[in-house]
Amino acid sequence: MQTVQFAAKFEYLDEIREFVGNIARAGGFNDKEIYNIQLATDEAASNIIEHAYEGVGDGLLEISCGVQGGVITIILVDHGEPFDPSEVPTPDLKADLSERKIGGLGIFLMRKLMDEIHYSAEPKKNRNTLKMIKRRG
Repeated sequence: MQTVQFAAKFEYLDEIREFVGNIARAGGFNDKEIYNIQLATDEAASNIIEHAYEGVGDGLLEISCGVQGGVITIILVDHGEPFDPSEVPTPDLKADLSERKIGGLGIFLMRKLMDEIHYSAEPKKNRNTLKMIKRRG
């Protein structure tokens, strides 16, 4: 598994997508799967940057990624505010746009695009971990 640290800033999202995309490609994932993996990772990183590190100028985002046996695992670690994505309800996509709550679509996409999502917070260590898993075709 390869691990890279990024400054928790939106301008690093291209590099984050490229990092996981290269590993997925080397692991034999097809173009559609790679796109989905990159999109889910982009949404996860964006949520961490926007919410976990809100108002923090020097946050770090550590991403570990690897493929084993046709399964890619992506682990995002931050030291910001904890946020459990499992507590976010599935958005009502049939509701009128004017009645929908803001937000929640990124987590919805992550759930749809990946096979598994696991979150853990360790408040004593000031550490949050999001693990996403996708099986090849």
